[in-house]
Amino acid sequence: YDTIVRMAQPFSLRYMLVDGQGNFGSIDGDSAAAMRYTEIRLAKIAHELMADLEKETVDFVDNYDGTEKIPDVMPTKIPNLLVNGSSGIAVGMA
Repeated sequence: YDTIVRMAQPFSLRYMLVDGQGNFGSIDGDSAAAMRYTEIRLAKIAHELMADLEKETVDFVDNYDGTEKIPDVMPTKIPNLLVNGSSGIAVGMA
């Protein structure tokens, strides 16, 4: 949950990858509300991370139990590492 909270905070990332509804904390250190009081959806910019996925532009690998194929990397149109930085678990998860 902490990862999602960081991804929804406008002061944590330059371009937020999720659009949060509810209390996700403040820059002053106030903590986020409990999970049951918040919800998220993908932000418009996050859809660019998955653009051209169906065009087989990246390699696919088996998922954890071998029942599905998932992309090895996301075929993004935006340089997320440059835009949002490389520190914090949320950047790694994104």
